[in-house]
Amino acid sequence: MKLTLSQRLSLVFAVLLLVCCGTSAWLQVRSSQMHELEVVQGLSRDLAQHIAHDTVLMDSNGLMPGAVRELFGKLMLVNPSVEVYLLDTEGRIVGNAAPEGRLRREKVDLAPVQRLLADQPLPILGDDPRSIDGRKVFSAAPLKVNGKPAGYLYVVLLSEEHDRFAERGATSAALNTALLSIGLVALLCLIAGLTAFNLITRPLRRLTDTVSRFDIDGAPQSAPVAPTALDKSADPDEIAVLDAAFRQMQNRLGEQWRSLTRQDQERRELVANISHDLRTPLASLHGYLETLSLKDATLTPEERRRYLGIALDQSRKVGGLAQSLLELVRLEHGFVQPVLERFSLIDLLQDIFQKFELAAEARHVELKAGFVPNLPTVCADLGLIERVLTNLVDNALRHTPPGGEIELDLKPHGALVEVTVSDTGPGIAPELREGLFLRPFNIGGARRDGGLGLRIVHRILQLHGREIQLLDVPGRGATFRFSLPTDPQTAEQWMMRSMNSDTPGK
Repeated sequence: MKLTLSQRLSLVFAVLLLVCCGTSAWLQVRSSQMHELEVVQGLSRDLAQHIAHDTVLMDSNGLMPGAVRELFGKLMLVNPSVEVYLLDTEGRIVGNAAPEGRLRREKVDLAPVQRLLADQPLPILGDDPRSIDGRKVFSAAPLKVNGKPAGYLYVVLLSEEHDRFAERGATSAALNTALLSIGLVALLCLIAGLTAFNLITRPLRRLTDTVSRFDIDGAPQSAPVAPTALDKSADPDEIAVLDAAFRQMQNRLGEQWRSLTRQDQERRELVANISHDLRTPLASLHGYLETLSLKDATLTPEERRRYLGIALDQSRKVGGLAQSLLELVRLEHGFVQPVLERFSLIDLLQDIFQKFELAAEARHVELKAGFVPNLPTVCADLGLIERVLTNLVDNALRHTPPGGEIELDLKPHGALVEVTVSDTGPGIAPELREGLFLRPFNIGGARRDGGLGLRIVHRILQLHGREIQLLDVPGRGATFRFSLPTDPQTAEQWMMRSMNSDTPGK
C-alpha cells in the first residue's frame, strides 16, 4: 500500500519523536546515575584516609595479614556496600577480604587514584577488582612506612552486594517508571504533534485537491479564480505563496486557452470567408477567360477589350487579397520587426496624397491635410507607417461618396504627434465595431469591407507599442486616430514592451 506524503511525514514524525523521547529518557537516567555516584563518592571521599589513619595495616616488615583481614572483614560487615583492598606502589592487590575465586584483577590502574588524590572533579571511576572490565566509584588513601610510600588503601564504595540489591528492587522500579514516562510523554506529544501537523498541512491538502481537480479542458468555461490575498505585514509561508502562484497560473492558463480558442475560431472564419472572397473573383476571371477562349473568333475588338479589362480587374482583386493575407501572416508571426528611424510625417503625407491623387479625382473626392508649422519629427518604421496611412486612406476613399472629402490631420501632443484620418462617408455601424481591428468579418461571416486592411494597421501599430482608436466625431464618417513618439528612447522602450506584452502603450 502506497502512503501519501502526509502519511509518510506523520510516520517520520512519530519515529523521530520516539527516538527523541528514548534518548531524553536515557540521558535523564544516565545523569541521575552520575549524580548518585558523585554524591556517594563525595560523602565517602575521605573514608580511606580515616581508615588508614586509625588502623595499623603495615609495619617495617611489610603487610600485617592478620590485621588486614580482620579489619577488612569488620568494615564490610558494618557497611556491606564497601569493599576494601590494599595496593602496593605499582597498583597490585596485596591484601583483600574477597571470597576465594571472586577476584578478577591482580592489579588496579593508579591513574584514577592519582586524580582523586589531586582533588579533581567527581565522579571518578576506578577499576573494580571483582570485574574484568567494570568501573566504580572509590575512596583511596596513600600508605607510608617510615615516611616512605608503601602502597594505597583502595575502598570500592558500591560493592557486589549493593549491585545485587539494586538490581532486585530499585533499578527495576526505576526502569518501569522511566518506560511508563516515555510512553505517556510520547503518546501526548504524538497526539499534539499530529494535530498541529494536520492543521499546518491543511492548506497543502486543499491545494493538492485543487490541483488534482484542475482540468485545462474546462478552463474556457470556468470563471477566473480569485487569487489568494497575502498578508504583506508578515512573511507569507511557502504554501500560501505556492497557492497564490498556482491560482495565478490557473487564471493565466484559462486566459490563454480562451484566447487560443477564440483565435482558432477567428482563423476558421477567416479561412472560410477568404475562400468565399477568392471564389467569386476567380469564378468571374475563369468565366471571362473561358468566353475569350471559346468565342474569340466571334467577339468584336470592343467586347474583347471589355472582357479582358474585367478579367484583369478580377485578377487584381485576387492578387491584392493574397498580398494582404501574406502581409498579415508575416506581421502576426513575427517575421516583420520595426526598424526605427526619424522622419517627417509631413513629407510622408505628401507622398500618400500623390499616391491617391488620381484615384481621388476619379471618385470626385477631395484630399485635405491639416498640420502646424515646425511639426516635430517622429521615430518609427517609415515603411510600416506608410503602409498604415495607405490602408487608412484607401479604406476612406472606398467609403466616401462623390463630392466628399478625406482629411489627414497632424497635431503635436506633448512628446507625441497625433495622426487623425477622417472621411465624410457613412461611418461604421455600431454592430460592426466590436473587434473591428481584430476580425475582418463580423458574426455570421458578413464581409467588413476593408477589415483585413484595418487588421494590418492594428498589428503594425501594435509592433510599435501603440494602438489605433475609432472616434465618434459629429459631422464626420469613420475617424481613426493613433500617435507616434518623437523621442527615440521612448519609441524603443514601447517597441520592446510590445514584444513581451499583448497590451500596446497608450
